Amino acid sequence: MRAVLAAPPPTLLVIAKSPAPGRVKTRLTPPCTPEQAAALASAALADTLHTLGTMPAGRRVLVLDGRPGDWLPPGWEVVAQTGGGLDERLAAAFAHAARVAPHAPALLVGMDTPQLSAAALAEPLSAARRAGTDAWYGPAADGGFWALGLARPTAELAARLLHGVPMSTPRTGAVLLERLAEADLTIHHLPLLTDVDTAEDARRVAAEAPDSRFAAQLGTVDLKPEVAS
Repeated sequence: MRAVLAAPPPTLLVIAKSPAPGRVKTRLTPPCTPEQAAALASAALADTLHTLGTMPAGRRVLVLDGRPGDWLPPGWEVVAQTGGGLDERLAAAFAHAARVAPHAPALLVGMDTPQLSAAALAEPLSAARRAGTDAWYGPAADGGFWALGLARPTAELAARLLHGVPMSTPRTGAVLLERLAEADLTIHHLPLLTDVDTAEDARRVAAEAPDSRFAAQLGTVDLKPEVAS
């Protein structure tokens, strides 16, 4: 019991792009305009930050490409993304977490899963449940991943796990899981979620989270059903 009470709360990381037209959710255009796609991205990011804001955490860090806007709630630190590919930027986010909270676990999510519930993360990350867990992995329906957590993050471990992993491919998640296994890490598997990339994804996610900002924003857009070619 003493060890549970002494366990540090996690560092929560969100990696995101500032939702500016033409820079985000480009696979939604068409059917969306760049402005509509950016508004959907802003809503998804706001939902994600709000959800993680309700969870116990030692620090909440937004790792941002761009400038913060009025979608940023109180209580979040903002750090700029580093250069390089996404694999290097993800590793750098964990390196930052290791520097600012060296004894705390770190969990990173993206901005594309506004249907995420706090319960899906709070329980497995709780001090009582995380004993014996080295990593948390959240698979995405497209073959990628929506979450990665490390119980004892270091810059070296993050680089070993992430550098060179091909991003945005159907094999991304499988390659990362291979890296986690090679590092002999005990993995807690989080629920499968759908990333919002296409109009079909957007409709599915809005149906899963009908009370979200994302669903409300999608309701202002006339998304015609996609026609198979």
